[in-house]
Amino acid sequence: MIGFRLNGRAVQVAAPPGERLSEVLRERLGARGTKVGCDAGDCGACSVLLNGRSVCSCLVPAAQADGAEIVTVEGETPELTRLRAAFLRHGAAQCGICTPGMLIAGAELLARNPTPTEAEAMDALGGVLCRCTGYRKILAAVCDAAPAVAADAPPAGQAVGAALVRLDGAAKVAGDSFGADHAPDGALTVRAVRSPHPHAAFRFGDLAGFAARPGVAGVFTATDIPGRNAFSVIPPFADQPAIARSPARFRGECVALVAFEPGAEASLDGFPVDWTPLPPVLTPAEAESEGAHLLHPDRKANLLIEGRVQKGNAEAALAASAHVVEGSFATSYVEHAYIEPEAGVAWMEGDTLVIRACTQAPGMDREDTALILGLPVERVRIIPSAVGGGFGSKLDLSVQPLIGLVALRTGRPARMIYSRAESMASTTKRHPAEMTGRIGCDASGRITGIVFEGRFNTGAYSSWGPTVANRVPVHVSGPYLTPNITARARAVHTHGPVSGAFRGFGVPQGALWQETLYDRLAEKAGLDRLEFRILNALRDGQCSATGQILQAVGIGPCLEALRPRWRAALDWAAQGPGRGVGVASCWYGCGNTALPNPSTIRIGMTPGGEVVLHQGATDIGQGSNTVIAQIAADALGLPVAALRLLGGDTAITPDAGKTSASRQTFVSGRAAEKAGRALRHATLRLANAGQGARLDLAPGCITVTDGPVRRRIDLTALPVDARGYALSAEETYDPPTTGLDANGQGTPYAVYGYGAQLVELSVDRALGTVTLHHITAAHDLGRAINPQLVTGQIEGGIAQGIGLALMEEYLSGRTENLHDYLIPTAGDVPPIDSILLEIPDPEGPFGAKGLGEHVLIPTAPAILNAIRHATGAVLTRTPALPHRILAAMEGQE
Repeated sequence: MIGFRLNGRAVQVAAPPGERLSEVLRERLGARGTKVGCDAGDCGACSVLLNGRSVCSCLVPAAQADGAEIVTVEGETPELTRLRAAFLRHGAAQCGICTPGMLIAGAELLARNPTPTEAEAMDALGGVLCRCTGYRKILAAVCDAAPAVAADAPPAGQAVGAALVRLDGAAKVAGDSFGADHAPDGALTVRAVRSPHPHAAFRFGDLAGFAARPGVAGVFTATDIPGRNAFSVIPPFADQPAIARSPARFRGECVALVAFEPGAEASLDGFPVDWTPLPPVLTPAEAESEGAHLLHPDRKANLLIEGRVQKGNAEAALAASAHVVEGSFATSYVEHAYIEPEAGVAWMEGDTLVIRACTQAPGMDREDTALILGLPVERVRIIPSAVGGGFGSKLDLSVQPLIGLVALRTGRPARMIYSRAESMASTTKRHPAEMTGRIGCDASGRITGIVFEGRFNTGAYSSWGPTVANRVPVHVSGPYLTPNITARARAVHTHGPVSGAFRGFGVPQGALWQETLYDRLAEKAGLDRLEFRILNALRDGQCSATGQILQAVGIGPCLEALRPRWRAALDWAAQGPGRGVGVASCWYGCGNTALPNPSTIRIGMTPGGEVVLHQGATDIGQGSNTVIAQIAADALGLPVAALRLLGGDTAITPDAGKTSASRQTFVSGRAAEKAGRALRHATLRLANAGQGARLDLAPGCITVTDGPVRRRIDLTALPVDARGYALSAEETYDPPTTGLDANGQGTPYAVYGYGAQLVELSVDRALGTVTLHHITAAHDLGRAINPQLVTGQIEGGIAQGIGLALMEEYLSGRTENLHDYLIPTAGDVPPIDSILLEIPDPEGPFGAKGLGEHVLIPTAPAILNAIRHATGAVLTRTPALPHRILAAMEGQE
């Protein structure tokens, strides 16, 4: 027995002396506020206080805790109490998976230094990684040097525009419940057998013998799948098996499952599988070569799809241009690196399969899992857990059909938690891109035409490859008037990791190509780089590359807002060697590209006088739980505090669509606005009141005040409707888009968001290292529904853009952990000034546009443009590692 004090309480636990303290706390003592993101001491999510010192509990053997005083995020200390309040005030928790580790590290610091500087806080938090926030609000919360005052609860009708504390914030700072945090009694532990090769035939040996081993509850292969063993986020392209038959097409592909009894050692040692490695096709060039092995026999030359936009005559326009620049650019695989590996648990409730897991798309999960397991969709229920970061990868299925299969076959709860290496090997990545083309302008600097060709490595299966190939040509002009364009993007299969959605769907890759060339074109035309962009910025009434007439175009105001900082930054750069300033722009269509994209939101009033918001827009940290509630409350005319929130459980909430493509604030927000207005209209109609009337809730009734007239509606006297409410409304919104024709002409998006960023940095010319000093970000979001959440998204997106530009490169089999795969730390993100512009779009709720993807897009090209300004180095691939910068400075890149 090992004994220690846990959060002030004496505990005794029977655990092997070498067991990880994190395992003891979570699985033996139920203290699951402590998170596990890596089991290697890399991420810091498992941090606890051990005798007052912050330690990674995944590295502490249980024996070392004997007799110790241990405090976890569930504990109550003066420092933790102060920090929790500060995190809420500053909006320092987004998805919340790193929050326990940040709170613990911050608590240790405050115990010895109640008023730390930012540098001291940065040092204290350096061992805890965050993928969502960009760290700036976390540092502000720990220092709390100028305490942010929590906004008073806004009155009815004034929630939109208020910096409301996130409604799920209290759960985040208490150690929210994520995919790995629910463990029903008797749950089986499920592990996957995965291919160690990018391409290999395999055959099984004595599976029955392995299944008969002590502690093994069952072995499952592709032959056990009762339905269609193929899925994709885009159903017509379904090609990826939940469990593969021979051959395996990428390293990390699941070929079998083993379910272990509770408490048994979940070891796959000796699993009877023989591998025969086959020659892999690893690059798109190889995949497209004559005679190359076809990963999918029906896809000629390994081509998944090609997207195309053709307007005018680009070749003729370039031939007549006064200035033309030409260039190529390449990007690498980029790992999502969310701190929460995939996890979930499945169980049976009668004949219904219930799956609780981390996901961005519960409705899609339900449909695909039902197809794979051969069940009617109504017999599958998906309950989203809190999601510890997603960024696109948790749109694809992971554990859902696997644990569902085991629960269905055994009738017992089945739980699966990916290891860090397993998560990184088996899940989707940002598409590597190879891009080339030319851009021209006339003598005055106005863009005349673009020719672009991109080849995107989509890996072994389709995932979001079709979306990337179609979205890139639409966006590759940037937010600039481009009268002539020919743009093509191909998604090509290889035996590499599956490439999927990652914050921008290929647009960040295209921006690296276009924005670095625009800098060179501006210089050829003799124009200031910022002024060149302002000159060419799209304006209301102009046409996009797809021929769409645009409205509420905010790129001009964004660029103009940077002018004062731009001039000051250029003066700063001129004062010292190695200093550089860069700028880049972005635009982004919100939602699906030229496809249906509906969301449905329900609001009901109970006979008891409670208002319930069925909000299925999965919150992965971006704040949809709060933003959708603010929109719904104002549309209904009640304060946000009057609403009770129900999340994306498919049994109780309509489908609000996937959380991706910056669609939730716009699409689900518009559905919430419609539902709120519909319920308000129904209420006013009962009272025969005008639209300007005030609503007031009380137990069992709602009072409608219209001028001097007050009418009381007895909710208990109203007949309950089919949804179980006295009054309710359910509304769907689907953006008005059109399909694209053979030339990519049409209206692919109803709403676009815009932004521009300015980077100030310095380069050590001897070492090639980059120091970021300041970033200014101007973004048009139509209407800032919640300004604090907006700036949090901007800062978090910029941090990911920094990683894309300077450090992140996933290499299969080599960087499958968080010490070889580098993401920005608290010390890598400089001060960020956010400039929020509001050019309302009449299609958006209260004028709002999406934001989540946009904020990442300009960061990396702005950094590369600043490096070139500082050194003259023309970089043609990311990440811009020091040796590549040095080579480019020598003209070798």
